[in-house]
Amino acid sequence: MTTGASLSIYTDGASRGNPGAAAWAFVFVRDDTVVQTRSEYLGIATNNVAEYHAVINALAEARTYTGGAVTVYSDSELVVRQLTGRYRIRKEHLAALHREVIRHAGAFAEVSFISVPRDHPYIRVADRLCNETLDRCAGGSRRR
Repeated sequence: MTTGASLSIYTDGASRGNPGAAAWAFVFVRDDTVVQTRSEYLGIATNNVAEYHAVINALAEARTYTGGAVTVYSDSELVVRQLTGRYRIRKEHLAALHREVIRHAGAFAEVSFISVPRDHPYIRVADRLCNETLDRCAGGSRRR
């Protein structure tokens, strides 16, 4: 781990149905180079739950890369706005996931959460990983 090195994290969650078969993914980028990707099947969940799990798992894994500054990018405006305090959290299951994100964020010198468009190149990589995971684990038609 490099304590002071910054890390950019791009996350995505997807569900086929809402709720439906769900997966999450993250892409770690340092100096414009992808240094790690990961995606896992979540089971039956909503898209918002999958988006939160992407952030949680990314932050848990990022501790092996840095203790410094981390910037988390997501195309989920809801998750980013809840994490930055702009939106209230009205559902207890999302509040519990929010608390888990905040707990993981405490491992870093600084964490920023930024909303980016769905067509951002690294978000598209994370989206592709989610869909590949869903194809492999859940099959079925593509919906997001």
